[in-house]
Amino acid sequence: METTTISSNEESEVKDEIQGLIASFPSEKNWDGSPLYFYKGVWYPFFAIRGALSFQQHFIAHDTDIILASMPKSGTTWLKALTFSVVNRNIYSPKESPLLSTPPHELVRFFEMDLYSKKQLPDLEQLPSPRICSSHSHYETLPQSIRDSGCKIVYICRNPLDQVVSYFHFARKFKRENVNPLSSIDEGFDNVCLGILSHGPFWDNVLGYWKASLERPDKVLFLKYEDLKEDIISNLKKIAEFLGIPFTDKEEKEGVVEEISRLCSLDNLRNLEVNKNSVRPSGLPNSSFFRKGEVGDWANYLSPSMAENYLKIVEEKLSGSGLTFRTSQ
Repeated sequence: METTTISSNEESEVKDEIQGLIASFPSEKNWDGSPLYFYKGVWYPFFAIRGALSFQQHFIAHDTDIILASMPKSGTTWLKALTFSVVNRNIYSPKESPLLSTPPHELVRFFEMDLYSKKQLPDLEQLPSPRICSSHSHYETLPQSIRDSGCKIVYICRNPLDQVVSYFHFARKFKRENVNPLSSIDEGFDNVCLGILSHGPFWDNVLGYWKASLERPDKVLFLKYEDLKEDIISNLKKIAEFLGIPFTDKEEKEGVVEEISRLCSLDNLRNLEVNKNSVRPSGLPNSSFFRKGEVGDWANYLSPSMAENYLKIVEEKLSGSGLTFRTSQ
């Protein structure tokens, strides 16, 4: 395949064009006090909007690509570790996995917040196949080339109450100059109920992938965080099967699935030196990607009436889809 060299002029033209666009978008306040921008039905945090637009306009998918998709704080880091390990299990045994020394977000990079925000037109042709990348984009806003190609999408979804509480804690870890974060989860909750949160509305994000997984089960695999917590082994098998690289009888007998599940357990990942003490290029500690990870932790932060109100809205929006959530252990 030919590789294209991108001139710095092209790069800055794209940058200026996008900058002009963003200035015209409606905006609201995120929990860290920074702006969220509304574009084509989606709320983007300011640090992802430019990358998201470039990704939508310029990414060309390969049939061998694997895209990991999610709302923020829905098990994204975990899914990256699991998928990376399944795909590369013939190259690295769990005892020599790059996960032991490299954070999952560096092994599987984000389109919007990383590849396309660092460079408006990155050259991704050099990446080894299969390219595994991740996105918080809604299904409907993915580049046409992803939807038209043979590439696979694995989506992970978390119940809306735990997702929003986890995102609240995460967003407030960002220290931004001249910006005051919202003081409490109550302060931004009216907006959440309107769907105004990073990569929201929640219901549109999950519903797009849910419907796509029903219409094209060979193309989109829909996983639930709560199911993964309950049974990591059968979900690892499901991921491998979906990607066309099922575990062999020999691998199962040799305990390969169990080894990967131990390596990628949340407790193990959380306690690895690299995830405890190193820092992302954004200045955010890697440890901030591993909070409690519990199902039902929302009950410590949301009043019963807040939870009931939000769940009712989500259920109405998902009505008739068949998609349901488990909100407690």
